[in-house]
Amino acid sequence: MTVYKTFKRFIAVFMALVILLLGAGAGIIVYSARQEQSSTYAVSKYGSTGDEVKSIQRKLASLGYYKGSIDGIYGSATKTAVTQFQRNCGITADGICGNQTLLYLGLGGSTSNSTNYTSSDVQLLAKVISAEARGESYEGQVAVGAVVLNRVRHPSFPDSISGVVYQKGAFSCVNDSNWYADVADSAKRAAQDAINGWDPSGGAIYYYNPKKTNDAFIHSRQVIKVIGDHRFCI
Repeated sequence: MTVYKTFKRFIAVFMALVILLLGAGAGIIVYSARQEQSSTYAVSKYGSTGDEVKSIQRKLASLGYYKGSIDGIYGSATKTAVTQFQRNCGITADGICGNQTLLYLGLGGSTSNSTNYTSSDVQLLAKVISAEARGESYEGQVAVGAVVLNRVRHPSFPDSISGVVYQKGAFSCVNDSNWYADVADSAKRAAQDAINGWDPSGGAIYYYNPKKTNDAFIHSRQVIKVIGDHRFCI
């Protein structure tokens, strides 16, 4: 009888441990799923406050989208500015500053590839932007930098910034006086923003100024974005 009771007690304890472990495992799974899901949720949205909101406001203000005070309060003015920026970039215009929007703003994001490039790469990209997009808006400057980076990732082009820039016939600026002019401060910032992931061109691998070229090939490309005097194409 004693052996039987001991066995029953052992079974009861064993089953309790199994249930406990299964429950804990399920909890971990649920937590992981929620944690993974939350990574796709908005980082900042209407009603949010804090330093991140200030960073968003400063960036939008520098790009000309936001005219309000840098107060760290995600109100209607900030939401409107974010929505306008998103719409102009061709991403979901919901007024919510999540990972993708932060990436486009150059404020971070899980897919940032800034670690893939050296300081020399950034300097060269800034030099191209300064020479090619002199007189263009800041957004237009970032877009030119983005085209260079899009080519680096495209199988039809060299796989480095220097390779893309110095590819024969790719950029006329490397052979004219603009190449030796001082690099504009805005071009330096634009280079970093492009490397951080902002692509106002919408994924273009070509661009041109229709006032300055009659090249049949470039005019045959599909235009996907117009920024200032430049037509951005695929």
